[in-house]
Amino acid sequence: MAEADRKRRVRLVVMLAALTVLLLIAGLAAGSDGWSLRALWATLQGDEAGLIVGQIRAPRTLGAWLTGALLGLAGATAQGLFRNPLADPYLLGSASGATLGVVLVLAASALVGHGISLATADALARIGLVAAAFAGALLGVLLTLALARGAEQTTRLLLAGVVVSVVLAALNDLVTSAAPDALRGKQAFLLGSTGFLGWASCAALGVGLLLALPLAWRLSRALDALTLGEDSARSLGLRLGRVRMALVAALALATGLAVSQAGLIAFVGLVAPHLVRRFAPAPHGFTLVASAAAGGTLLLMADVLARSLIAPQEVPVGVLTALLGGGYLLWLLRKRRFA
Repeated sequence: MAEADRKRRVRLVVMLAALTVLLLIAGLAAGSDGWSLRALWATLQGDEAGLIVGQIRAPRTLGAWLTGALLGLAGATAQGLFRNPLADPYLLGSASGATLGVVLVLAASALVGHGISLATADALARIGLVAAAFAGALLGVLLTLALARGAEQTTRLLLAGVVVSVVLAALNDLVTSAAPDALRGKQAFLLGSTGFLGWASCAALGVGLLLALPLAWRLSRALDALTLGEDSARSLGLRLGRVRMALVAALALATGLAVSQAGLIAFVGLVAPHLVRRFAPAPHGFTLVASAAAGGTLLLMADVLARSLIAPQEVPVGVLTALLGGGYLLWLLRKRRFA
């Protein structure tokens, strides 16, 4: 059995690596004029036309993979932390918090003279959408931790996340009611987009992945112990409060960065760990790393399809991930029902 499991993991790694390489090439070749390898050749030859690839397609392609990797890692961390296969990265209020930060910035100019001073509006505008989304995501997680009085009990943490999400969503609606002009920007943020990812975004996402992945991997054995139950984990000498707090920190960092750069992209963080566990069941150490790779592959695939299906127009990448991820989960539920 151990040898069979090892072979399945190797096959999964090879498959993800091959798909990633193919999708990276496809991402560099996919543009507003459809598929073209001429731009790639122009880049290799140093032609000016290659600037389109080097400055637009390349960072977008790499950024999409990094964003998906962060979401896949966050999803695997959340499912291991809550011991629930339906847990996703947005469970602790990060999504509503990020949306609130974006809406506040978008509504700042419209709210001048209606209770918000010009100086306050200028300060919010200087923060920028990316920083506001990241700060809002972290604020949502911090409020959840404060309401749950730490991370000692996962049930309390989960309920606190639901409450914070509802409250922050209500605040979002209040702000958009006062400044309807922010509604379009909010809708675009909720749909998710990889079209604005540049090299600076790739650098931020890469640093975040380098910080969050080792932290989560180091705590993977604690997640394995939690599968035996909290009493068994404590008997092994684990300080569950500290372990959960560190896992929440890794989850918040990964989710906050991904959301701030690409908006709310649905189902990637939920589906990626499911795919890994289905094709190669393994301890959490392998699952976390493989889920990051699977998340990157899934989002990059959706990004390439979003650029190619109705070129020169684009489909919102969040819509495609919802369709693909939701379709997979529906198929999985149907299969288990009739199994």
